[in-house]
Amino acid sequence: MITRLTETTFDQAVEDLAEILHGCVHTGASIGFILPFSRDAARAYWQERVRPGLSAGELDLFVAYVDGRIQGTVQLIPAAMPNQPHRADVAKLLVHPDARRRGLGRALMGALQERATELGRTLLVLDTRSTDPSRILYQSLGFETAGEIPGYCRNPFEPVFEPTTYMYKALG
Repeated sequence: MITRLTETTFDQAVEDLAEILHGCVHTGASIGFILPFSRDAARAYWQERVRPGLSAGELDLFVAYVDGRIQGTVQLIPAAMPNQPHRADVAKLLVHPDARRRGLGRALMGALQERATELGRTLLVLDTRSTDPSRILYQSLGFETAGEIPGYCRNPFEPVFEPTTYMYKALG
C-alpha cells in the first residue's frame, strides 16, 4: 500500500524511515551519506531535515507499507522559485534492502508522478550516482539522461569521487 504521510502520521513512521535509510546507506546507496552512518544519524535526517519541510508544506513524503511496516519511501519537492512553477524534484527513493525487487520503487514513483500531475507539475528532475542500478528503473519509467557530472559525490565506502547522472521526465 502506498500512502502520503502527513505531519500527524510522520512521528509514528520515523523509526521505519530511519531503518530504511540506515539499511540503504549500509548497502551502498549514494544518497548523500557515507560510512560510518548510525541509526541515530538516520533518525536525525528524518526529524531535522524532512519533518520541517513536510510541516511547511514544501514536500510530499510517500511511503510503501508491506505487512504493516514501511519498506520504501520517496519525496516530491516542488520547485519554489517563481520561474519554475512547472517543475519538481524527486528525492530519496529508498527501498529497504530486504524488500527490493517487489515493485515498491515503481509503485512509489507512480504515486509521486500522480501527485506531481495533481499539483500541475509537468517536469520531474532527479540525480543518481552514475553506477547506481536505480538508473535502470528511472529509464524504464521514461526518465531521460540530461548529463553526467564527473567527481560529483563520494563513494559511501571508499574515499573516491564518482560521477552523478541528472535525469528528467516531462509529464503529460
